[in-house]
Amino acid sequence: MSRALMPVNFGADLKHRTLSALVLVPVVLLAAYLGGIPFAILWVLAGGAILYEWATLAQLDNRPLYLGIGGLALIGGGVLAVLEMPGHVFSAVALGAAACALAVPRQSAWAMTGLIVAGSAALPVVILRGETPLGLIAVLFLCAVVWATDIFAYFTGRALGGPKLWPRVSPNKTWSGAIGGTLAGMAAGVLVATIPGGAALLPVAGLALGLSIVSQAGDLAESALKRLFGVKDASRLIPGHGGLLDRLDGFAAAALAAVVLALLRNASDPAAGLLLW
Repeated sequence: MSRALMPVNFGADLKHRTLSALVLVPVVLLAAYLGGIPFAILWVLAGGAILYEWATLAQLDNRPLYLGIGGLALIGGGVLAVLEMPGHVFSAVALGAAACALAVPRQSAWAMTGLIVAGSAALPVVILRGETPLGLIAVLFLCAVVWATDIFAYFTGRALGGPKLWPRVSPNKTWSGAIGGTLAGMAAGVLVATIPGGAALLPVAGLALGLSIVSQAGDLAESALKRLFGVKDASRLIPGHGGLLDRLDGFAAAALAAVVLALLRNASDPAAGLLLW
């Protein structure tokens, strides 16, 4: 039986998830509060771990060279994000992806995609944070939407069951879980964004709804990728959660969507572009 089809001990899984969250969540929140270089370092390291997991999953050639080039692109993107040069961040990732393709010509598409995924997971949230108090609220809003979506989809799906969302890709996900997660993500996002004042209720609720759906789409996309490679987890880096790619798939999709929208609305202040309507 392949790892992707092995039965899951949900009691043990929940215990591991809870313990891991108790360690990781405070670290992420503290880094978000500090902002600047500490926040960028945390996320560049996360992006590097995802790049490593991707290279392992795809069994890329020239792995040391690939990781070196990709790591430099992530570091450069992180520096540019701290300097509040978002357009150059995207350029750094694009140039890095092109260099990765040249380093791994036989698997160029997988090589490029890996850096784009790692960059999407690591750098948009650094752009969004910036150096303003509203940047902190924007990051907390994004975390609240994605985390609440993930947690309540898990528990609602276990409690209610029902029709499967996409059984060929992720046999454990249900429509009840997806709906429950979306409602929870909306509620959490509205709570975080509107309590400090300044954010309008209905636009923020609509934004949270969209980001919750995008995060679940990212989760499904990563499930499809793992099924393609015949594995259950991207790695075993986080007990109960698998690898960072497993944990940040939905977050990466939502963060990228949030930052693109924010920059289109207000390139000089992405947090305001995201939350102030």
